[in-house]
Amino acid sequence: MQLRNFLTAKETDDRLTEQPPIPWAKITTADPAILMVDDCKRFQEIVGFGAAFTEAAAVTFHKMSAKNRRLILKAYFDPLEGHGYSLCRTHINSCDFSLGNYAYTEVDGDVKLKHFSVDHDRRALLPMIKEAQRAATGEFKLFASPWSPPAWMKTNGQMNGGGKLKPEYRDAWARYYVRFIQEYEKEGVPIWGLTIQNEPAAVQPWDSCIWTAEEERDFVRDHLGPTLHRSGLERIKIIVWDHNRDLMVERAAVAYSDPEASKYIWGTGFHWYGPDKFDNVQIVHDAWPDKHLLFTEGCQEGGPHIGSWDLGERYARSIVNDLNRWTVGWVDWNILLDETGGPNHVNNFCSAPIIADTRNDRLIFQSSYYYIGHFSRFIRPGAARILCASTQDDLEATAFLNPDRTIAVVVLNRTDKERTFTLKRGARAAMCSMPAHSIATYIV
Repeated sequence: MQLRNFLTAKETDDRLTEQPPIPWAKITTADPAILMVDDCKRFQEIVGFGAAFTEAAAVTFHKMSAKNRRLILKAYFDPLEGHGYSLCRTHINSCDFSLGNYAYTEVDGDVKLKHFSVDHDRRALLPMIKEAQRAATGEFKLFASPWSPPAWMKTNGQMNGGGKLKPEYRDAWARYYVRFIQEYEKEGVPIWGLTIQNEPAAVQPWDSCIWTAEEERDFVRDHLGPTLHRSGLERIKIIVWDHNRDLMVERAAVAYSDPEASKYIWGTGFHWYGPDKFDNVQIVHDAWPDKHLLFTEGCQEGGPHIGSWDLGERYARSIVNDLNRWTVGWVDWNILLDETGGPNHVNNFCSAPIIADTRNDRLIFQSSYYYIGHFSRFIRPGAARILCASTQDDLEATAFLNPDRTIAVVVLNRTDKERTFTLKRGARAAMCSMPAHSIATYIV
């Protein structure tokens, strides 16, 4: 038997490139660098990998030629030749990566939601999501997050700049989520889950709204949870926090300490902006092992960063560390942006794994695209994390047993040197070598 392996490496042409197979052999020497895997020890199951559909991504997508639109969809959603994305996100109302502020009803005091309409999303966002659904062919889950309620529901009278939901609109806001789900499902786009609020602790110059941990807990307990159940939508996964790792333990503690609120909550979502604090992900699992952990957003801020190799390494380091701490899914931010890192209605430009040069109808595949693919292509929904341990700090790794019984071992080398190590499974071993600044997936 031989070990299949795929490599992406800096200063080479290897991009998810299959390498010559590596033979298995009996262990004969004690190599100081060992990476061991054991599929007898199993942990969480993976829900999926994916990215976010934003209005910015959709508008950019529709500016490209039909050929390049097909290439984008294939690159992300084809389960055989692409990343096989199966878990994605979108926004309720506008976000910073929209062309401007909008809500589904902007009529003051429309608590009965008589004027509710998703017509705005039918222009670009929904058509892109539907094309992605078709390209995926298999499992496709979509969760949604609001950046802000309509301006008339808020204390500051605008969607931007923070503010809070007025208490008298909590019931209407809960029904707003339900209407969103119902309208999207009429379009043939089922919703899998909801986060209460994108980044509820951040006052931003774009669409934002502040929730304390207690307010979020009470809203789930008294409004959103019961409203979803009364509407026959108890299957919807409710995700709290949806912000950075730094405060996720504190926020989870408040949400889960109330049994009535906790019974509605599927898990905690988190982002990567700010301190890494990977240990907080583990702490949340250890304290509440019956709840799930989901990485809901991450991107490189400050422009498109075209050609940067650091992008890929930042993604891979986060994915490895989050998966090894019981995270069940990992969702990137914008699935596509233009050459400026936008469009964005407040100039908050960022990077994306695929940049679309709309001026020249050209696609730019960033290092982050290839690094994400080392996970999403080979760790499939339903895969179980298995025991995986390295004897060396500079060999960062995770391993999963797929439903088809294959084992995918992803190894990251962020150093300036080639790394040689022994991949060990039971009484067999394979001698592996990785170039500097590379990532490899080994299929057992």
